[in-house]
This record gives sequence, C-alpha cells and structure tokens, in this order.
Amino acid sequence: MQSLAIFPLFYLPSTSYFSALAKNEYSFLIEKHEHFPKQTNRNRTRISSPNGTLDLYIPVIKGSKYHTVIKNVRISDDSEWQRLHWRSLQSCYRNSAYFEYYEDEFAKFYHQKYKYLFDYNLELFEWVLKQLKVKYEAQFTEEYIAEVEPALDFRGKKSFDAIEDVKGAKEYFQVFDDRNGFLPNMSIVDLLFSQGPQAKSFL
Repeated sequence: MQSLAIFPLFYLPSTSYFSALAKNEYSFLIEKHEHFPKQTNRNRTRISSPNGTLDLYIPVIKGSKYHTVIKNVRISDDSEWQRLHWRSLQSCYRNSAYFEYYEDEFAKFYHQKYKYLFDYNLELFEWVLKQLKVKYEAQFTEEYIAEVEPALDFRGKKSFDAIEDVKGAKEYFQVFDDRNGFLPNMSIVDLLFSQGPQAKSFL
C-alpha cells in the first residue's frame, strides 16, 4: 500500500504546494515517471508584478510534449528564456526586503545551462528547501503508480488553489500590494524574497 504522498516536481512551486508538503511533514515522494502533462506548473511559475500576476514559462523541446516521461523532458534553448526570467525576477523583486540576500546564489539558476527540466526543477526545489531550513531527503518514485489514495496523490492538480488552507492563508507584505492588494498562492520565491528566514512560518 502506498503510504507516502506523491508530488509532481514544479518550477518554483507555489506557497500552497509547500504548505501541502508541510502538512505531510516533508515526507513524500517526487514523481519521476509520469508522462509530461501540458499546461501545468511543471514548467511554469507565477510571480507578482506591478500589473498583477505574471506567468513565467520554461520552453521544452517540441517532442517532449507527447508521451515523454517527465525525467526525460528536455529544455529548449531556442529562446533566451533564462535571461528573460531573470530580468523579470529582478525587476519584480529588486525592492523586496530579502532579494539581495538571496540574489547571488539564486542567479546561478539563470546563468548555468540545463538540459533536462526535471534536473533544473529539482535543483531549484532543493535550494528553496535549504533556504526554508527544511530537513528533507530526496525520494523518488521507482515506477509510475497509477492507484494512489486521493489524499496522497498531488500529481493531477493543475494548481494547488483548491487546497483548503489557501483561502485562509497568512498574508504577508508583497512589493506591489499597494497596487494589487494581496495576491495569494504566488511562487514560493515571492514569500522568500519578502520574508526571508521567517518564510517558513507562513506555510
């Protein structure tokens, strides 16, 4: 019987994703053998900008969109997506309280080339957990498990908006809240750059 929750690996996941991890006491499996589903957060993240939410997409090689196992999905370098993402992150968070504290380490993810989406997401994910001071050891599925108890299966959720705690999530100061009000469920870096070492207490 499958006893650990299974999570997909997202690009800079939302705060509710990390709240779900916390609910599972950071004991979970990362899905490594699913087929890459289109139009999900596996290659997309959402940040706050002066004009509201801004989605950042990682382009993948065309063939990766059709029945490719997630660990084999390759990033496309036909566009300068890393430069564009980094410029967006800088412009949106330069004035946040802790961006400069994390900037040097975080920048490497936008200057170093990566071949596979899974490897890139995993390195970012582990970096975030380190900043949150979460003790965690990577565990991965060894095959695709079709039948999983619904409460433990997070793979089919296009986003984590439906998690019960999101509506009552703790609000925190956001750079553009004077224009947009509080925007819930942004990328974890939105919380991290705003609250720094205190970010974990908001999950």
